Amino acid sequence: MNDAQDTPAPPEAGAAAVTAERLAQLEAELAETKDRLLRALAETENVRRRAERERADASKYGANALAKDLLNVADNLRRALDSVPPEEIADERMLKLIEGVGATERELLAAFERNGIRRIDPVGERFDHNLHQAIFEVESTGQPAGTVVQVLQPGYLMHDRLLRPAMVGVAKGESRPPTDGPRFDEVV
Repeated sequence: MNDAQDTPAPPEAGAAAVTAERLAQLEAELAETKDRLLRALAETENVRRRAERERADASKYGANALAKDLLNVADNLRRALDSVPPEEIADERMLKLIEGVGATERELLAAFERNGIRRIDPVGERFDHNLHQAIFEVESTGQPAGTVVQVLQPGYLMHDRLLRPAMVGVAKGESRPPTDGPRFDEVV
């Protein structure tokens, strides 16, 4: 028999193995804790950015509902001004009333501008389904197909968001003249 095999290992060797195992375990726990800490910091930063963005949006678009309600007021002021032709204003009192309504409309539109609300009046522009709502098509306008030829109700943007699309009439494309040869969609 060999004496080296029968002799137990010195206590320092067993303690070193336990210590190395414990050290590896502690290093794994440290790495896991560090990973959780980094993830928590990243999540906190994301929450902070999201809250900042939501606060900016609330500040920028918070008056959205009020602005939509005031659009009808602007429309009614314009209708009031358009309803009285200038040649029918005979007396001084009627003239003062029309001037007052016009001043009120200008002040309301100026307040809109100061708050990032602007009018969309697209006559002559190409129809854009993101900003306009086509109500009807007009034939023989002399304009290219898809051009806005009439605005029934102006639209409004608040900063970069649409409050209300402009209701428009759009030029209709001219019908194509008949060709002399067979068409591809005809059965020969």
